[in-house]
Amino acid sequence: MRSRRLTGIATMLASASANQAGAAAGAHAFAAVGPAGVVAVRQLVAAAVLLPMARPDPRRFTWSQWWPTLLLAGVFAVMNLSLYSAVERIGLGLAVTLEVLGPLAVALLGSRTRKDLACAVAAGAGVYVLVLPGASSDYVGIACGLVAAGCWAAYILLNRLIGVRLPGVEGLAVATSLSAMGYLPVAVILLIQGRMTGAALGWAAVAGVLSALPYAGDLIALRTVPAQVFGMFMSVHPVFAAVFGLLLLGQDLHAHEWAGIAIVISVLGVSNLPSRRRGEDLRRRSDADGSRRSAVPAGNPSGGSRASWRRGSRTPSAPTATAGSPTAAAPRLSG
Repeated sequence: MRSRRLTGIATMLASASANQAGAAAGAHAFAAVGPAGVVAVRQLVAAAVLLPMARPDPRRFTWSQWWPTLLLAGVFAVMNLSLYSAVERIGLGLAVTLEVLGPLAVALLGSRTRKDLACAVAAGAGVYVLVLPGASSDYVGIACGLVAAGCWAAYILLNRLIGVRLPGVEGLAVATSLSAMGYLPVAVILLIQGRMTGAALGWAAVAGVLSALPYAGDLIALRTVPAQVFGMFMSVHPVFAAVFGLLLLGQDLHAHEWAGIAIVISVLGVSNLPSRRRGEDLRRRSDADGSRRSAVPAGNPSGGSRASWRRGSRTPSAPTATAGSPTAAAPRLSG
């Protein structure tokens, strides 16, 4: 169980890094095609990456598989546009910091221990220190960031549900493709207008490739960690956003932003320390499993075959009779 959890953590960190690198790359194309153009190319490229990987057959989808997939497609369409609109107005670091409030809400609502609740609150405090909103804030950009936050919360819950109901990344590939089809007219209009330059197309395509990988990584991670743990770890996104904003966009970091990053990293470290209660629960569960295993007979108490006992037959097969034995003379009783 611990190895699966560590694998999930590593997957989430890699996804966060790729996601924010892609967002920074997409920001370079805003001047030419705007946020909607970047999202259009990004979704088209992501679909082109995921479809060959998953090779889904939507004709076999049941309604219980279709409805979360359709909702996720709508979430992709709104989340990406609102995020890139926020990035254009208030910068990558602040936009992603606001967006991460959605996963933090999932962590708060799904918390079952005081430690998890305290970590979620502390992460929220770190996010606030990182932002330090003031009177001169761009409230339209902030509103776009908050819309992206709500979409990200829905993305976590829907992605986890799809991961349970559909194998591999089939649902994710279909949802991404449906979202890309919705943005296809935007890409066509930009091509007709001549705004889809080579440089803009290249940056947006890089954003698409780097977003397809986190989509798949998040789905894999949500199969190994609870939704509230996933929501907590999404607090690392502002850290990567600040770093890639500095490296790729030249956005300088102030002292309070470094302080917020330090708080978030500290919270992530504390949240993964094993608690005494969790250890006691695991030991109790292990002891119970051992007791159940010891209660199951190694074979048929009546001397029958081990296979018939494992099949759960109420009347185990009779032992093999030998000539002249009492068992051979006894009549066979039906169960």
